[in-house]
Amino acid sequence: MMMEVEEQIAQPPPASQNGAAAWLDRVRLRARRLALWVRAASTGAHEATADGMAIFHAEVERILRDPREQASEESQFYRSNHEAQQLSERIHTADKAFFDHPAIEALRSWLGISSFELDLLNLAVAVEIDPMLRRAYAYLNDNAGATHPTQWLVARLCEHEAGELLGPQCPLVEWCLARPKEDAGNRWSVDASWIADSYFVLWLLGRNAVDPALGEGAVEFAHTQDEGNEICLYPDELQEMAGFVGAVSNQRENGGRPAIAIELVGPEGSGKRTLAMQFAAALNFRLLCADAEALLSGDVSASEASQRIIRVMRMAQFNRALVYWRNSDRVQPRAWQVLERHSGATLFGSTVVNPAAAASTVCTRSIHLPRLKREMRIALWERLSDRLPPQLITEGLLTPGEIVKAAQMAPAGMDAVTESCQENLRLPSSELFTSLPCPFSWDDIVLVQSAREHLRELEQQVRLRWQVYEEWGFERLCPMGRGITALFSGASGTGKTMAAQVLARSLDLKLYRVDLAGVVNKYIGETEKRLKRVFDACERANVLLFFDEADALFGQRTQVKDAHDRFANIEIDYLLQRMEQFDGVAVLATNRKGDLDKAFLRRIRFVVEFQPPGPVERHMLWRRALTARSPAGEEILEDIDWELLANKLVMTGAAITSAALGAAFLARAGGQRIGMSHVLHAARREMNKQAVAVRPGEWER
Repeated sequence: MMMEVEEQIAQPPPASQNGAAAWLDRVRLRARRLALWVRAASTGAHEATADGMAIFHAEVERILRDPREQASEESQFYRSNHEAQQLSERIHTADKAFFDHPAIEALRSWLGISSFELDLLNLAVAVEIDPMLRRAYAYLNDNAGATHPTQWLVARLCEHEAGELLGPQCPLVEWCLARPKEDAGNRWSVDASWIADSYFVLWLLGRNAVDPALGEGAVEFAHTQDEGNEICLYPDELQEMAGFVGAVSNQRENGGRPAIAIELVGPEGSGKRTLAMQFAAALNFRLLCADAEALLSGDVSASEASQRIIRVMRMAQFNRALVYWRNSDRVQPRAWQVLERHSGATLFGSTVVNPAAAASTVCTRSIHLPRLKREMRIALWERLSDRLPPQLITEGLLTPGEIVKAAQMAPAGMDAVTESCQENLRLPSSELFTSLPCPFSWDDIVLVQSAREHLRELEQQVRLRWQVYEEWGFERLCPMGRGITALFSGASGTGKTMAAQVLARSLDLKLYRVDLAGVVNKYIGETEKRLKRVFDACERANVLLFFDEADALFGQRTQVKDAHDRFANIEIDYLLQRMEQFDGVAVLATNRKGDLDKAFLRRIRFVVEFQPPGPVERHMLWRRALTARSPAGEEILEDIDWELLANKLVMTGAAITSAALGAAFLARAGGQRIGMSHVLHAARREMNKQAVAVRPGEWER
């Protein structure tokens, strides 16, 4: 497939060997022959004068003669004069060598340059190689100030029919090979001076330089090390690119080659440039990388942008390269319309779909670079480092660029690698979510056995999801998204937030709680925008996203009675869709499960019910809340009836924690150890907060 595609992409002209000699010889020979004729035709036409400024009758008469007669006399002179005959033979040989040269053949077929344009280009290049030719041009132009080639001189020197004039749309100008001098009065007149493009002259002389008109740093050739051993992270996408170019090229009409644009879409560091380089290398091409933002954005005019694009494309063609435009989505699409006039394949890199080839005649294909699978992340790491891949490499959704950066830190130790990975996955600061500490482990949380087992199952699915999805192929069952979402349902104080903290710590994830006050907004459409920012930021980050009081966001859709109801339902629909597409880990907590939309519940992988603790759980909670000794070893408890606390005081875990803390303050204020009187008093206060009345004597031992 790759070989077929290579044959279908327009072949660039090869770099010239001995280019200077080929372009100089025919100009010098023709100039010498024309100079012979000028001297012969001008003999006796001038007479010496004091100031040399006189115009003589004989000269005017010669100028006003029939051009056909003069051309006939000139041809006759070349046939009869011995020196002119010898020059004509050498000119014939030089012309054949010039026009048979592969570079000239390529310019004619690739750009459609006429023989007249090639001759003008030849004269313009020659004077750049040998500046002394300027005096010869001035002599042949019969004008001491005309030291550059003119269209009139080209017609006369290279024997073209009179009347052929070039305009601003000719390929010579369009492809920036040569142009009239800026100081010419009428730039398109027959006697306007022309100059060759500096980069074209450099290329012709075999100097592999960047076009000076493009500036420093904006354009560079990709440096390949050993493409044969370079790991291909996107083999399917590479084959798709080749198939697209081959299919489009096979449909060309009348022998023409269509303009083809391939847009590689992916985040920064996803390997777009590497994939473009591998595609070019497979076709035996180099890759020319151009920064579209640096070259085409800002205050660059439309005409200047078009010229810069052409210069980049020309530079690629001259060096057998394909062009890769990075940051192409940061440029107005209309800037790329110049592509429709030219053939061949061009590659674009963008972070969002924004087809660079806006013109309808450009055949465009957008190829999305998927996130690296676990197997590819490990393969890339192993190619870059001989150390075992850390967990953040195997399980984190790192881009190829981030893995390369992390591997470069490996000599400094695995702590440095972990720090590099965490830096790449760190969430940006935002008012929409806040970080929560994760001080608790599985030993700290007290739950009924069914809830604990359910949470353990949730933890295992998060830990093993990429192996199951990718290595066992079960991602086919998750076409919308491969994230893990769970709903923690239960009364306040039953341990929902603590369970999220335990999970995050066990999975080595950061825990971020969504600030509902910052997300929910009364203005239409603003809530969706803010939620998009939350999901986009957290999807790839190494975090667990925690929605507390989720019923405020994921409530039931209502019957539409007014515009407010309609837009409220739109918000819920967006939430349902975005949650289904979420690839991260999210936990939603609510104490009003019945208020949640049923469609939302169907999209939740786990629904964990947090029940109020029973006597056994309450006994464990009191024991953990009221420690017998202080950190210094001091006895701080006396005569605690644990059975009464567990059996009589029907409280949640959060209430028990609060009561234990209140008892500690009461005892400390009285200069005593914590006793049952302190605990019962604090517990009664806590129960009253929950509007639970405790009758006198109810808690008597």
